[in-house]
Amino acid sequence: MKKSIWLTYDLGVKGDYQHLYAWLDDHKAIECGNNSAYFQLDTQADNDKDLVEQLRRDLESKVTFQPGNRIYVIRKKEGEDGKRTVGSFIIGKRRATPWEGYGQMADCTLEEG
Repeated sequence: MKKSIWLTYDLGVKGDYQHLYAWLDDHKAIECGNNSAYFQLDTQADNDKDLVEQLRRDLESKVTFQPGNRIYVIRKKEGEDGKRTVGSFIIGKRRATPWEGYGQMADCTLEEG
């Protein structure tokens, strides 16, 4: 069965882009803006956990990842409540947001008195 996958990547300045790009090309991925791609994965995975594990193993077999590299995948997940869109890091983890503090949030400080 085919699964739609959106993948974002951050391999830093010295990342293994050559092998990542070859992997994306082999999967007939289309470019979706800076550091993002879409492709359909032909998979026999029975559940979302197996799908994510298949993707991670396949990428790790082709691309040399360094500490700090990140791959985030977005896909549709079928569950008891129907299909929903989910995303997760399969390589690396979430970082602090660079835009924190730029918004126009009101000060929510409570004062007693």
